[in-house]
Amino acid sequence: MKTHGLAITAIVLAGATPVFAWEPTKAIEIVVPFSAGGASDQMARTMQGIIQKNNFSSQPIIVVNKPAAGGAEGMLEIQKSAGDPHKLITTSSGIFMTPMATKLPLNWQDYTPVAMMAQDSFVLWVNAKAPYKTAQDFIAAAKAATPPLKMGGTSSKREDNLIVFGMEQAAGTKFAYIPHTSGGQASTQLSGGHIEASTNNPAEDVANWRGGATRPLCVFSEKPMSYNAPVADGKSWADIPTCPSQGLNVTYEMLRGMFMPGKVTKEQQAYYVELFRKVSETQEWKDYLARSALVPDYRHGDAFVQFLKADEAKHAKLMTDAGFMAK
Repeated sequence: MKTHGLAITAIVLAGATPVFAWEPTKAIEIVVPFSAGGASDQMARTMQGIIQKNNFSSQPIIVVNKPAAGGAEGMLEIQKSAGDPHKLITTSSGIFMTPMATKLPLNWQDYTPVAMMAQDSFVLWVNAKAPYKTAQDFIAAAKAATPPLKMGGTSSKREDNLIVFGMEQAAGTKFAYIPHTSGGQASTQLSGGHIEASTNNPAEDVANWRGGATRPLCVFSEKPMSYNAPVADGKSWADIPTCPSQGLNVTYEMLRGMFMPGKVTKEQQAYYVELFRKVSETQEWKDYLARSALVPDYRHGDAFVQFLKADEAKHAKLMTDAGFMAK
């Protein structure tokens, strides 16, 4: 990996815009390792809009979806683009989990960390017509179900699959996990009654919640979400109880961040750190965090790297316990 430390390389005159030692000379490509419509895709397109609206970059931003192989397609694209400062990838905890679950020679330390933009929660969603009003209702139904209830999520051996495994362990029951290419697809399947529940992020099901097609039962978090503005059914994100408070002791949050390929220069890295710092400070970004019920958590440099090391260790244990590690 080129660098973990970071020094913003810019000449700043009083009252002037920073002049960087390096700036992009062609279109900037943000690779999304999932299909269109999911939370990662929504984040990338939100950032694209903010950058272009505020003229933060002289070059256009292009969002490219590469969802194959549970995100490995996108990760391999960035790995083989070492030294290319015009490519970025939006990442989640899959940056650890995909390499752990496969034998592909991928590692986050082959990339260049740019910035962590937020952390994301997961919610237990059911069809709005389902009889379940609480997590206890759903778990009771799962224990009595033959065959097992169908739980939908994004990809196999990834975040959603890990949460469903945690539910099985905590509740002493089994589910039939159905992997989808994105949270958007899982939401569509849930609203159509093809699965009984999903573990989507808030942003992935909010449209169907507002449309009266799905309903949240609980959030997989130690504390409620902080956003109090009404969303649907007269309820806010903050009104959704935590799953542990309903007897389902499962919690999980994942990072949402940006990486570059490896072997880029400090000056190139510094340009993007400053770019995404500016994005994180806009009102549009703060509105997006509230709309998507994301946990504000911007980090760069050593603070981001230390988070990644600790999160990787945590996921190694979770993946081992779930039996998801490649053999």
